[in-house]
Amino acid sequence: MRFGFMRIAPQAAIVAFCAGLFLGAASPVGAKDDDCILDNCADKRPPAAVPAPVPQTKADGGFRANAPSGNFDFYVLALSWSPGFCDNVGGSHDQCEPGKGLGFVVHGLWPQYERGFPSDCDGPRSPSRIALERANGVFPDERLARYEWRKHGTCSGRSPSDYFADVSRAREAVAIPAPFVKPTREQTFTPIDIERAFYDANPRLRPGMMAVSCRRNVFEEVRICMSKDLREFRACPEIVQRGCRQREISVPAPL
Repeated sequence: MRFGFMRIAPQAAIVAFCAGLFLGAASPVGAKDDDCILDNCADKRPPAAVPAPVPQTKADGGFRANAPSGNFDFYVLALSWSPGFCDNVGGSHDQCEPGKGLGFVVHGLWPQYERGFPSDCDGPRSPSRIALERANGVFPDERLARYEWRKHGTCSGRSPSDYFADVSRAREAVAIPAPFVKPTREQTFTPIDIERAFYDANPRLRPGMMAVSCRRNVFEEVRICMSKDLREFRACPEIVQRGCRQREISVPAPL
């Protein structure tokens, strides 16, 4: 009997010990800072840290609202072809007024991630009059300049004046191909034809560094990728992937 008791007692002790652990974990009364809970008892590892919240991102990999200003990978210079843009929006913008004869105008200079882009970052929501003077002649109208500053410029890490100066510098770095300088009639091109025209006019621009945008088979704009210091063109796979896939597109002439 004594030998049987000796064999049973250690098992009973283990059961009692584990039960005590379970009951102790179930009740916070008298708990100590170094108490362990269930599977954490094995090595007393501290609970995993809760990760910081990630800025909201659109389901399609698009914008990240309230991202830190200045934290991005490169710029996209978007040059809108006014006749095509106006054909699609119905002429409700200042740049669409008959007689202006606008061709390419700056749509925006957009900070971009390798995937997605920041939007509406911290910063002054309204640029000063002095800052807007730098945008004069770069954007087709002041309303667009103000909008582009709020949505994209605030994410550049630059002041409004410096951002608009950067927009002007980026625009000056791109030469417009001859077929798009004051054309007098509607033309038809393939997207790759338009890209090749820009490559010929800008020797440092290479395939994979720009994309053509179209809507309803009408040419709307080109999007050219540039380094953060605006000194070089650079590759941008996501921008290229989202480019126009139509076989041929119409290129209306300026009015």
